[in-house]
Amino acid sequence: MDTPPTNLPDQDATPAKKRRRDPAASRAAILEAARAAFAERGYTKTTVRGVARRAGVTHGLVLRHFTSKEQLFLAAVPSPRTLMAEVAGDPKTLPTRIVRSYVRRVTESGGSDPFVAMLRAVASEEETAKRLFTAMQQDSLEMYRQVIPGPELEERVASVGAYLTGVTFSRYVFKSRPLAEMSDEQLVRHLIPNLRSILLD
Repeated sequence: MDTPPTNLPDQDATPAKKRRRDPAASRAAILEAARAAFAERGYTKTTVRGVARRAGVTHGLVLRHFTSKEQLFLAAVPSPRTLMAEVAGDPKTLPTRIVRSYVRRVTESGGSDPFVAMLRAVASEEETAKRLFTAMQQDSLEMYRQVIPGPELEERVASVGAYLTGVTFSRYVFKSRPLAEMSDEQLVRHLIPNLRSILLD
């Protein structure tokens, strides 16, 4: 009887690219590969080794940059700090800037936004998803403090996160109507007054 092969290829890997020696280029390649892997396979099925193969680097190099899959995921999510340039400005128009940034980011990701992957992970890894969401929410809170300081800010930021989580799940994961059938501009017009009431009223 033939012995079945023991070295099966990693299912979430694509043919490895040529390895990069530049640390900055390697980090960028790892993040690009991680976003694609998380979007295609979800958080649970994505492996650090598979991300390394996609990026054309070693498993050890990924861990040196990010220490764990959880930290890699958080790095792959667009940080609120990188979005600060879009969010900063007049508090009165903050809801419009938030909504346009959110809709553009998720749309331009082509389904590869890591936030969507996190929502898909909730059912199978509730504790992991909770830690990831908490870390993302804390970053958001620090960002909002620079724009709209005031009483009950933590509650308002938590409400924004809960609201956009529901919108993301309905539109991009469950794909339920009518949210999933709206154009991007229709969605923007729908979301702005709701975020305004949460943040400013």
